[in-house]
Amino acid sequence: MSSVHNAQPDTASGTGLKRALTTPLLYFFILGDVLGAGVYVLVGQVAADAGGAVWVPLLVALLLALLTASSYAELATKYPKAGGASHYATKAFGPFAGFLAGFCMLAAGVVSVAALARGFGGDYLSAFVDLPVAAVAVVFLALLAALNARGIQESTRANVVATVIEVGGLLIIVALGGWLLLRGDGDVGRLTQLGTPGENAASAVLSGSVLAYYSFVGFETSVNVAEETRDPRRSYPRALFGALATAGAVYVLVGIAASAAVPTSRLAASSGPLLEVVHAAGGVPPRLFSAIALVAVANGALLTGIMSSRLAFGMARDGLLPSVLTSVLPARRTPWVAIAATTILAMVLAVTGSVATLASTLVLLLLVVFFVVNIAVLVLRRDTGTADHFRTPTVLPVLGAVSCVVLATQVEAEVWWRGLVVLAVGAVLGAISHRAARRKAAPTA
Repeated sequence: MSSVHNAQPDTASGTGLKRALTTPLLYFFILGDVLGAGVYVLVGQVAADAGGAVWVPLLVALLLALLTASSYAELATKYPKAGGASHYATKAFGPFAGFLAGFCMLAAGVVSVAALARGFGGDYLSAFVDLPVAAVAVVFLALLAALNARGIQESTRANVVATVIEVGGLLIIVALGGWLLLRGDGDVGRLTQLGTPGENAASAVLSGSVLAYYSFVGFETSVNVAEETRDPRRSYPRALFGALATAGAVYVLVGIAASAAVPTSRLAASSGPLLEVVHAAGGVPPRLFSAIALVAVANGALLTGIMSSRLAFGMARDGLLPSVLTSVLPARRTPWVAIAATTILAMVLAVTGSVATLASTLVLLLLVVFFVVNIAVLVLRRDTGTADHFRTPTVLPVLGAVSCVVLATQVEAEVWWRGLVVLAVGAVLGAISHRAARRKAAPTA
């Protein structure tokens, strides 16, 4: 590999991004992205599939997520550049694979931000004020874009505050569940009930793990800010594994508390399962959790917006998207054109309401990306990359790739069809981009 691939970004020359993230800020960035809005509705959905033993698929999903996270840890410290999966796939398999991986991540990110914007303007906000969802979504996205453009340090500091609020709300649920058990109103017997009567326990766990796996995705967004981390080789693995372990512990405790406190059927039927715990325990205003949910939604949208803009920036720098997306603000060193482009796309999706038809494909698209990343880490072992980078045991990316295939087999056929449409669009655009790049390189050759 040429020295260009291994060179560190040059912020002084104005071509790179500002290194401002410390290990604690990166830890909270990852933790805040993983502990997103999903956990506030996820427990009920997992209970519907897995039964009262909600904590089992949550634990299984954590272990599966750690497999792919280990691949990201090696690649992010080996190639600390914005672009993430797209950059890794390009180096391992060429620009077409890089474009396809990046397109899947970009599509998932933009749709996720749009969905969260609509969620922010929906039922949670209506607990306080009734405003048009579309108008709220547009203003909400504009404000997030402004914070994103102001700087990565400012954005992640806001994330620290939001993450503390999110975790605090979840710990309240854990405390309320414990209080219910102490006063004799809960039922610990539900914690060992897997699936419905007559259903295979392993099938129930696997089905529940697909939903639970969605609660742990978000860690992959952090590789797009590795270039903005002061010492990625040291900071990234610590922040990544520490944040996933913290999120896993919180999720398992929340699952135990919710299942023990509320009957499984009631939990599964609720669109706000954690509010069911609040109602059962009493003593805490339900509006408090509406406010916490709004913070969680806003924080998730901010972090996913950061990922999407940095991914677009990295893909453009690799020649996979128009070069204008590499433009950065002179003083702030943030990719303002990429931020504007991804925000406008999210606004269009949020206003038109087409997010609902694509939201269920997010997990499938991410499984495709994760499979590519797990294979890429093995292919790129022949390249030394950055010296002294983190190296994961070979068996982990192999198991990570297998886990992606296994989880993909549990995705519904209807979701597969929608996912294949997105992949087909990405393949066509990738072929066009690859052909244009070859034409551009031909005179030089």
